[in-house]
Amino acid sequence: MSKAHTQGSPQKIFGTDGVRGKANHAPMTVEIALALGRAAGKIFRNNKGKSRVVIGKDTRLSCYMYENALISGLCSMGVDTLMLGPFPTPGVAFITRAYRADAGIVISASHNPYYDNGIKFFSSEGFKLPDAVEKMMEDLVHTPDFNSSLPDDWDIGKNSKINDADGRYIEFVKATFPRKLSLKNLTIALDCANGAAYKVAPLVFRELDAKVHLYGTYPDGLNINEDCGSLHPETIQKAVIDYHADVGIALDGDADRVILVDENAQIVDGDTILAICARDFKRRGILKNNLVVSTVMTNLGFLKAMKDEGIEVIKSQVGDRYVIQDMIKNDANLGGEQSGHLICLDHNTTGDGLVSALQVLRIMIETDSKLSDLSTIIKRFPQAILNVKVSKKPPLSEFKSIQKAIKDAENQLGENGLVLVRYSGTESICRVTVQGSKQKQVHQLAEMIAQEIKQVLG
Repeated sequence: MSKAHTQGSPQKIFGTDGVRGKANHAPMTVEIALALGRAAGKIFRNNKGKSRVVIGKDTRLSCYMYENALISGLCSMGVDTLMLGPFPTPGVAFITRAYRADAGIVISASHNPYYDNGIKFFSSEGFKLPDAVEKMMEDLVHTPDFNSSLPDDWDIGKNSKINDADGRYIEFVKATFPRKLSLKNLTIALDCANGAAYKVAPLVFRELDAKVHLYGTYPDGLNINEDCGSLHPETIQKAVIDYHADVGIALDGDADRVILVDENAQIVDGDTILAICARDFKRRGILKNNLVVSTVMTNLGFLKAMKDEGIEVIKSQVGDRYVIQDMIKNDANLGGEQSGHLICLDHNTTGDGLVSALQVLRIMIETDSKLSDLSTIIKRFPQAILNVKVSKKPPLSEFKSIQKAIKDAENQLGENGLVLVRYSGTESICRVTVQGSKQKQVHQLAEMIAQEIKQVLG
């Protein structure tokens, strides 16, 4: 462990979605990955026989070194590792459960550029780890105490590859779509973001008989999320027009989120997808406790739509792990984020872009509706989201000028508006979200707040 991580106050490693940062820079160094592997081995090793941990990754070049470091750390603690290779995050959660492994690990920075990477952990049940367990792991990394836990030389772990993982996950995803239905009458434009789903996603839709036009299926280690995928839906919007497709599907780098595009090339985001599914679930009598979980960033139009449908909404912190925590706490089976994470606990334990897309395609077929028709459930309030690069992330409450800008915006918007200013948990940016009834006003107020943040923290 380097001096930077053994002296002074310990650096926080875990963010809102595991460990994330620029590859080969703290906290995403090989040394920390090795220590995380050993810490995970110490925490997850059980006394009921050999422990097993599943490891998947996306297509970033840097994934190789973290994969090897994690495997070395885990095996040194007497834990067997099961390699998946490039594999969607929700697939790792599924395989962890299917193999009854003690934990699952995903090496991915999700929607971030190739030069970032991350490490996130799943429990044996396929849920992201609670903060308390991450804190235990973080403490072990900062003050490593592994010698007393090292296994005998004959009891160290071994690594093996799961060769049928792709097929298992494909069949799992297809099983969430009714056997009596087919996609044979649909033309789909599919963008896999040159990411983890580049192999499995095309097969899911083609095996369900859709006509599929593919984008973002040639990863080279450096092009993940580059001008493609859910953060750049313009690629799939053009494809929908060019091929007269019925729907466009854009995944992110690890395929736990999805953005759809209707037949008119209009974007259908996570709020609208969640609303479409919530109404369908309620009409079918499967919406548990008549509620859905969204986040504080959800569009005000979503809240109005759910009120009109008689569905209760619980708003969680931003981040799919917090959505899931509130779903479990309130016994809900449906939740999601505007960014495209949709969690259906009847099917998977984390956001799953492929399962989410199939839910909407099923509703289109069963109701004989176009996606544009289904999307009218929401009349979106004008919204501006600005990402401001920051050099540090001190509490925003410490800066009176920023708080004044936020308060001024809230006063101007009144009851029909929303202002949310927060740091990203995975990038060095501060996100400014403003919603209201007037487009011009919304953008002006967002710019006003963003300029103040730039002056103070830029």
